[in-house]
Amino acid sequence: MKVRLKQLALALERGNLLIIDDLKGRKLARRLGLKIIGTLGLFKTMKLKGLIEEIKPVIEKLRKKGFYLSNDLIDRLLRDMGEK
Repeated sequence: MKVRLKQLALALERGNLLIIDDLKGRKLARRLGLKIIGTLGLFKTMKLKGLIEEIKPVIEKLRKKGFYLSNDLIDRLLRDMGEK
């Protein structure tokens, strides 16, 4: 909870976009009026801007490091981005 509160406080202070995946944190951020994006949304934006060619290899690297991402969300994103 401490990390989430620090992230929220910093985003509020600076008026920045908050990158957050935690459901409770996202709900609170929305109530506070913050603009938010999740990890997968960030990858989508990066691909659309040409900063990465493919999302799937990036996701695979994160998963190998123990980062949890929903299979359903990944499948939907990859399908939407023409990678599946």
